[in-house]
Amino acid sequence: MRGVCGDFSTMPLKDLVVHLGNRRATGTLNVERGDVRKQLLLRDGNVITASSNQPREYFGQFLINQGHLTEDQLERAFSTQAETHILLGKILIMTGTVSEATVRTVLSHKFREMLLDAFTWEEGGFDFRPTDDAPELEGLDVSVDLLDVHREGEFRETAWQAIRAVFPSGRVRLEVDERKLTDRKAGSMDERIVQLAKEGLSIDGMALALHATDFFLYQRLYALYRQDALRVSDEAPLPSPDPGAPTVVVVEEDDEDALDSGGVIGSESSSDEVLQAAQLFLDAGNLRDGEALARRAHEIAPSEHTTKLLREAEGRLLAELRKALMEPSRVPALMVTPAHLKTLPLTSPERYLLSRIDGRRDVAAIVHVSPLQELEALKFFQGFVATGLVKLTARPLS
Repeated sequence: MRGVCGDFSTMPLKDLVVHLGNRRATGTLNVERGDVRKQLLLRDGNVITASSNQPREYFGQFLINQGHLTEDQLERAFSTQAETHILLGKILIMTGTVSEATVRTVLSHKFREMLLDAFTWEEGGFDFRPTDDAPELEGLDVSVDLLDVHREGEFRETAWQAIRAVFPSGRVRLEVDERKLTDRKAGSMDERIVQLAKEGLSIDGMALALHATDFFLYQRLYALYRQDALRVSDEAPLPSPDPGAPTVVVVEEDDEDALDSGGVIGSESSSDEVLQAAQLFLDAGNLRDGEALARRAHEIAPSEHTTKLLREAEGRLLAELRKALMEPSRVPALMVTPAHLKTLPLTSPERYLLSRIDGRRDVAAIVHVSPLQELEALKFFQGFVATGLVKLTARPLS
């Protein structure tokens, strides 16, 4: 068959999936929306491997989400992988941490979820490139039929309508009526959800703490809601996390790096103005504001130029933050009490990262196993240090 490319406004992914499934297609399917990119390798209408640049769609995150692995176990497996360059699944099987049957099941689940998550996208694009034969892959032989994924997608479309009617936003917090809870089991997903709700986490915060994909979590929340055991709290929703968006930047008239026009750069500016400001900040070495403005320019009017500048800004800022926060190894320590922390207007990602500070793990270890993008997590850590919430201490050489 011929290759096909397009955007989701004219051809939703669910339609493309059934098209490729019916034709038992072999080749590579790329889908993207904004910064999110996924790649799936197909053989005879089946997904045989899939990758994503979203940390919560990494294989290790799915294992944590389903209770097969802890963050500490994943951290140790990553250390072994860095030394041996063996696939993560093989390491977990070889060390007896996870059974081969479990690895197969979770890989299959990962392939499905990566596609089903993108079924809801109304923006973005796709590119399918056919090949005569799919390459032989190292590792376990796992495959998922595209037509099965399509059928699951039709079910979820209806389910999401009911879910969103009850839980309109991930920023809301929940109230629990423990009298209505039935068949509570220690360590179960429902028990973990109840505990997190009692701690005041928002739904987004629960997703991070559980390393859960959206549908996996929301379907359990909806089941608890149907039992009258859980409802949306009247408390104000938590702030929306948006570390990449620029704050309003005021450039003083006498600043040697000031724009010719001076004034304010922000939501009212044109894409060209924001893009010009981003380049000036990057040239001056102000990578944090330069990256934020490049992101804003890309959001206003995405183009090849804005994409290139944003990638450059992200790469330079990531290198700077790695050097400042992770080289050499630095262990974070909280400088405020847990009680005071609860009173602060923090976003769900901020609360998640702060909750992982234990005086033992360094910044790199916390970031590596988190379901957040590395750059996003490091920007949060930079903010913690700048505001005095966290102090970094160099790990002693062994």
